[in-house]
Amino acid sequence: MKYLIVGLGNIGAEYAHTRHNIGFDIADELVKNLEGDFEVLKLAYYAEVSFKGKKLFVIKPTTYMNLSGKSVNYWMKELKILPENILVIVDDLALPMGKLRLKLQGSSAGHNGLKSIEELCGGQNYARLRFGIGDNFRKGQQAEYVLGLFDKDEQKDLPTLINRGVSLIKSFVTVGPAQTMTLFNK
Repeated sequence: MKYLIVGLGNIGAEYAHTRHNIGFDIADELVKNLEGDFEVLKLAYYAEVSFKGKKLFVIKPTTYMNLSGKSVNYWMKELKILPENILVIVDDLALPMGKLRLKLQGSSAGHNGLKSIEELCGGQNYARLRFGIGDNFRKGQQAEYVLGLFDKDEQKDLPTLINRGVSLIKSFVTVGPAQTMTLFNK
């Protein structure tokens, strides 16, 4: 069984470890945890790792967030991965900071990375790990908020929360989405 795990984010030092790049951070921790390494390949940072007999192809698109679908579409076809075996890791303003939610399908909820994947990969039938980044910003400050760093209080908890995201991914590929939702969507 093989899976495509997609961490969403933006490339470049100015975006490193921002709220919008939590997908990259979780993908990085997953690959490190499974003793893999990323290499730069077509449209993505790419790593192959294994976990309990499952093959995980982990990508971080280099197309920038708004064109993530281009990378996902390429690797989905290149690796012959079915949509039900794709898991996209994404930040979510609608969830409280650190809350994880696994969804098997659904709308982009205004997220440009998910919109791009929807448009270029044939719809909404792929799983997403939504990582809550909260909505603690003033009206009109959404872009600055999502492209900003986590505050000091949030940063203290971040390693634990990122590891929880890694645990969710491992559960998704081993016990499946239904049981994973029961365990993590609290």
